[in-house]
Amino acid sequence: MTLDLAGDPVALTAALVDFPSVSGTEAPLADEVFRALEGLKQYEVTRDGDTVVARTNLGRPHRVVLAGHLDTVPIVDNVPSRRDGDLLYGCGTSDMKSGDAVLLHLAATIERPAHDLTLVLYDNEEVEAAKNGLLRVSRNHPDWLAADFAVLLEPTGGTVEGGCQGTLRAKVTTHGKRAHSARSWHGVNAIHAAAAILDTLTAYEAREVDIDGCVYREGLNAVAVSGGVAGNVIPDRCDVTVNFRFAPDRSEAQAEAHVREVFAGYDVEVTDSAPGALPGLSAPAAANFVSKLDAPVQAKLGWTDVARFASLGIPAVNFGPGDPNLAHQAGEYVDTRKITEAVEALRRYLVAD
Repeated sequence: MTLDLAGDPVALTAALVDFPSVSGTEAPLADEVFRALEGLKQYEVTRDGDTVVARTNLGRPHRVVLAGHLDTVPIVDNVPSRRDGDLLYGCGTSDMKSGDAVLLHLAATIERPAHDLTLVLYDNEEVEAAKNGLLRVSRNHPDWLAADFAVLLEPTGGTVEGGCQGTLRAKVTTHGKRAHSARSWHGVNAIHAAAAILDTLTAYEAREVDIDGCVYREGLNAVAVSGGVAGNVIPDRCDVTVNFRFAPDRSEAQAEAHVREVFAGYDVEVTDSAPGALPGLSAPAAANFVSKLDAPVQAKLGWTDVARFASLGIPAVNFGPGDPNLAHQAGEYVDTRKITEAVEALRRYLVAD
């Protein structure tokens, strides 16, 4: 399938969705994106694994990154895409192949950008942070990402979303004593002991934090429970996996300390962690972006790679056509009118006066 970058961005979204690219299987789509971008004369196109980077070198005073991930969560009978009126259904329509389509279409149709542009289409965003393609590029080729400002086209419904929450996963473990289930009083049931962990989570009061007018609501939730030996054995271990979404005024270390405090007395093992990012909307580049788009601004409730750019000292915001509330759902869709609106809004910002 050949990708028509200069054509209808809605049709381009459908074409991207019809290329299955569950995390770890992005190579065929990355191949096509690479080939399509190589056909644009003003871009130098490079690649690291399944991450594709294209850069202009026009001598503009500022450089802007437009970034999006190519991967999706696992497909649930929702590929290929299908259209119903103004709605386009399919895995990744909102998160975030509509955003990818917007940035690719703009790359192909803006002849005189106001800024030098760097396009980054990367792999493995939907899995653990260690596999993230943007992280890999930041380590292997930090010069590829050097810029004055970055726009991550994650789903925001056309709103500018500042910063992002941090995320931490941990296993909270209870221990017991094995015994035959016919003589259960000789053992201690670790799964039963996990009830106290669940009670703690049920009673947990989430903190709300207002940072520069962006309100972040934290959350601490169980996302998995694992335990059991056999159908006739009292289990001696139970692991409750919890996910802590924390406001960007906490560091990763502070987030971990908070989780350990909440579960004092239990074994706690942090299995994955990524920092949040402050809104940064007072930075001149971000303020200029918000002014050009004339769009509402709110906090990003979720983790995105704006945190990655923030760690590199690059102001960044989230702005994309998808609906974040539809991400990862079997019935995921994007309103095609939002795709058109996002193209026009970003064109106002990117085209030289």
